[in-house]
Amino acid sequence: MIVAFSVSPLGVGEDVGEYVADAVRVVRESGLPHRTDAMFTSLEGEWDEVMDVVKRAVAAVEARSGRVSLVLKADIRPGVTDGLTSKVATVERYLADGGAS
Repeated sequence: MIVAFSVSPLGVGEDVGEYVADAVRVVRESGLPHRTDAMFTSLEGEWDEVMDVVKRAVAAVEARSGRVSLVLKADIRPGVTDGLTSKVATVERYLADGGAS
C-alpha cells in the first residue's frame, strides 16, 4: 500500500517546518520506501507497518504541539511493490510518447 500523508501542528504560528521535520525524521528512520515533497510524504509498505509510522509521526509532532492536523490518502493494492517508482514511471512513459495511448 502507498499512503500519502501530511501532519502539521495547529496553533503554533505559520512557521511549522521544524515540527514537520520531526515527522519526516520518523518516516526516514522507518526504513520504508518514502518520498517527501512540499505538500505530502508518501510511504510504501504493508498496512500495519505504514500505519505505525504514520502514528509515530503524528506523535512526534503532538509531543511539541497540543493540537495536530493529519491528512491521509491511501492506495490499498495487495501484491504491488515499488509503487512509488512504478506509478510515476508509467506517467513518464505516456508523457514521452507524446500522449499516445
